This record gives sequence, structure tokens and C-alpha cells, in this order.
Amino acid sequence: MKYSEEVAKKLNALLEKNYDSEKGYLLAAEKVKDQDLKLFFNQRAKERYDFGHELKDEIRKFREAPDPGTSLKSDIFRGWMNIKSLVSSDNVATFLKEVLRGEIAATDEYNEILQDRTIPPSTGNILIKHRNSITAALSQLKSLLESKS
Repeated sequence: MKYSEEVAKKLNALLEKNYDSEKGYLLAAEKVKDQDLKLFFNQRAKERYDFGHELKDEIRKFREAPDPGTSLKSDIFRGWMNIKSLVSSDNVATFLKEVLRGEIAATDEYNEILQDRTIPPSTGNILIKHRNSITAALSQLKSLLESKS
């Protein structure tokens, strides 16, 4: 596999994670009644939408094609969350815990790719910006979880 394909493959993995996160946040915003949480989830969805476009642009710089859509795993997860929201009396805490879990996984994925020394510095800077924003959201999520539990 040539260098540009390898980098694009890694960036496409992050792109898929951002698609998944955007859709998950939109689902959470739709399901919660708390207006502060709704705002937080919608802001994170918009942020992930923006991250996706930045990643697509970066992939194209390597003359590769961005992958469309979300992962099957996340589609199954969202279906589970829809069902769980119907039977759960405490879906705020459930959503916050699941979103927190997803954000930790996203941070780990960004960190793993950032450890790859073959990633160009310009691409690394974009990934660092994304990871730092996700880390800040994690702090907010932890505070929200403490206040809502």
C-alpha cells in the first residue's frame, strides 16, 4: 500500500468515528428533555460535522477518496439506544455514560494515529486540534454526569 493510501485509511477511520459521533449526538439531543443537554449535544454534533469536513479535505489532499456513511457498529448502537430510551426511566444518565464511553474511545483513536510518525505535521495539527476539543468535551461530560446523577 502506498503512503497516501495508508494515511487516507487512517484518516477515513477517524472520519467514520466522527460520522458516528455526530449521529450519536444528534440522537441524544433528540431524546433528552433537558435544554442544557440538548444544547450541549447539538454543539458537539456540529463540531463533529465540521471535523468530518476537515478530514475529508485532508484525505483529498492525499488524492484519495473519503469514505461515505457511518459504521455498521454505530448504526446498531443507535438502534439499541432508541430501544433503551423507550424502556429506561433515567435516559439522561444513560446517554451521558454512553457518550462519555464513545468520547474516550475517540480520544484513544486520535492518540493512536498521532503516535504514527509518518503523519505529516500539517495533518497532525488538525488531529491535535480535534483531539483537544474532544478532550474538552470529555471534561464537560464528566461534569454533566456528576450534576445529573
